[in-house]
Amino acid sequence: MRNTWKVAKWEIKRNMKNKTFLIGMLSTPVIFIGFMLLGSLFGGSSSEDTDPTEVFVNDEIGVFAELEQLVTESSLDWHVHQTDLSESEIAEEIAERENSAFLFINEDVVQEGTVSVFIGEDVGPFFRNQLNVIAPFLQGIQLEQLGMSEEEMGVIVRGITFVDETAFAADDEVEESGADADTEGNFMERLIPGAFAGFIMVSIVFTGMAIFQSASQEKKDKLAEIILSSLTPSELMQGKIIGYFVLGIIQSVVSLVFIIPFLIWRYDLPILEYLFVPELAVLLLVAVLGFLLFAAIFVGIGATMEDITTAGNFQGIVMMLPFSPAIFIGPVLSDPNGLMAQIGTYIPFTSPGVMILRLTMLEEWPWVEVIIGIAILAVSVWLFMKLAGKIFQVGILMYGKNATPGEIWKWLRT
Repeated sequence: MRNTWKVAKWEIKRNMKNKTFLIGMLSTPVIFIGFMLLGSLFGGSSSEDTDPTEVFVNDEIGVFAELEQLVTESSLDWHVHQTDLSESEIAEEIAERENSAFLFINEDVVQEGTVSVFIGEDVGPFFRNQLNVIAPFLQGIQLEQLGMSEEEMGVIVRGITFVDETAFAADDEVEESGADADTEGNFMERLIPGAFAGFIMVSIVFTGMAIFQSASQEKKDKLAEIILSSLTPSELMQGKIIGYFVLGIIQSVVSLVFIIPFLIWRYDLPILEYLFVPELAVLLLVAVLGFLLFAAIFVGIGATMEDITTAGNFQGIVMMLPFSPAIFIGPVLSDPNGLMAQIGTYIPFTSPGVMILRLTMLEEWPWVEVIIGIAILAVSVWLFMKLAGKIFQVGILMYGKNATPGEIWKWLRT
């Protein structure tokens, strides 16, 4: 194991002194932020440059003055106005106004805990989250206007629900839209850890793909024989995997140090609030197992190549394996609990990406499927490590040509 760590340290030091690696590491977050800024430039004004949302309140219970003060104290980017328009008159009015929303605060707040909301098409995407700021205030109104009987306490416990009844939505879709608005905060709680784990997996997998080139380059430069005179092929392979895993983590940390503050500043995303949750540990476990699986394949196949520039179709197909979850994106987005989503969870090559996507979308995790998927992935990592070790042991010392699939199969059977 000592030699394994020596190889890992050598790979880390060698790459950290490589100008190409350093430039790529530092340029990745810059490019990401640059694309985000260009998207804002060509796609319209950013959230900070847009005008405040014009919020019109039909107040039937006499709380407008207090609501206006709350909006001011909370620094919400709203201009609030009173209105006498009824819900039936909203469709025409909201079509004529830009960046506008309508709230109907009436007895439904007290009796049912619901507020009808009509949102214009050009209102920012975070308006629904901002509505949660006034929810405690409206619950206070419930306490003031209700007695404290057991039945009425049940009403209060249910909280305030903002039912999205946006005028441009079809009448038969109003209830569904309201449910979406009510759960958007919960979706953010799932989206942020899922996006974080996905970013970590992509970063370390792409960094791990450099193992492919590293093993091939050492063969080309005739370094493999010298290295293997001091350690075993297994120690060399394991050291490479560990070293590039650490390099991937370094790449991820450097990128996130720049990207997270940018997202918080630019889009007011509550990243830190929702990031460090227990579910993140499961998602990161899936991401790490995904890296180990692909790293084993890359290091094994890389050892069979005489020169990366002459890679055949077989090696090219192997390099596409990390992108295989893309075939399940459509079915998973359509139905995260569907048959295709479950199949993608149990296929080792697609499991990491599909599981992270599914768990990001699902409010309640199918823990049995998650445990089975992780178990299959863990067993696959162990198996492919063994197979890669056999391929690496023979392939790293083979010169003159790239190994064919038939030759690789023969090595695996021995």
